[in-house]
Amino acid sequence: MSKRAATKPAQPEGAVGPRQPCPCGSGKRYKACHGKAGGAADVIVTRPFEGLAAECELVALREFVPSATAALPMRDGSAITLATVLPMAAAALHRNDGTRFVGLQVQTHSGDISRDLARAVEWVQEAGEGQSLSVVGPETAEAGTVPVRLQDLIDTDAALDVELHTDFAWWLPEDVDPTGEVALSLERANAAIMPTDRLRGEGVTSAYWVDAGEKAHLRWVRPEPEEQLLAAMARLSARGELALGEESRYAGSFRAHGLLVPVWDLDRELHAREWDEPAAALGSRLDEALASLDSEPLTSTERRARDGLRGRQITIR
Repeated sequence: MSKRAATKPAQPEGAVGPRQPCPCGSGKRYKACHGKAGGAADVIVTRPFEGLAAECELVALREFVPSATAALPMRDGSAITLATVLPMAAAALHRNDGTRFVGLQVQTHSGDISRDLARAVEWVQEAGEGQSLSVVGPETAEAGTVPVRLQDLIDTDAALDVELHTDFAWWLPEDVDPTGEVALSLERANAAIMPTDRLRGEGVTSAYWVDAGEKAHLRWVRPEPEEQLLAAMARLSARGELALGEESRYAGSFRAHGLLVPVWDLDRELHAREWDEPAAALGSRLDEALASLDSEPLTSTERRARDGLRGRQITIR
């Protein structure tokens, strides 16, 4: 045995190798992403918003809702607005009129998005008017301290009152015209928006209709554990009840921050409001199927349907 082979330390079981894909999903090698020297992401939190009543909404706003804002339910009563995207993709902004924003769709430098958001919140609480934070930097907490997370700063039982916008005009106060880089960033951001609306059927939450051009989609962030949800959906699929009606079809699903997001293709000629009732009906069928799993194991037909659903992973980027 060579000296190099004899002295090379064994890699711990389950550890990510430096040349392997980073578990955060960035597509980069681990050593170039969360495993790089000085990085804070030796622990990657795959479900960063767990424990928050607003978990599903936070996932939607982070992943695919283009332009939206919501007041964060801060425990200390401070007024901070959560935003999907800020000018120049900033992590936080204290606007000249006193409004404080933190952005969700930003670059991250740790393995815990909740921790990065909390640090952006703490920064904007102390920042002066007109200041912005381009990115949350590497962790600098003292050894032995527990990093603050979003769960420590907001009311965990509070829902988010999301306001959707058709453009990004809300970046600036009403009496201010954009100039320079902000104007260019605003123009690019407005051009990239796909029309989006939130479905409002009874019992329907975190479900968004989007007009993607050739067709429309429903993207529905679900809170259930993935295997339970897939089993319930398989039960509906085997019965031919997984669609929202004749003008729709189940397209697949994708994972986002520990949750499964099923996607349906919809007839784009129909208005978003026309899908409210079909979505509510589908939600009721899913709830019934979920409740039946404890007493009624999947049949062989339903298990085959589940295998088919598991293989239909899609990407929205």
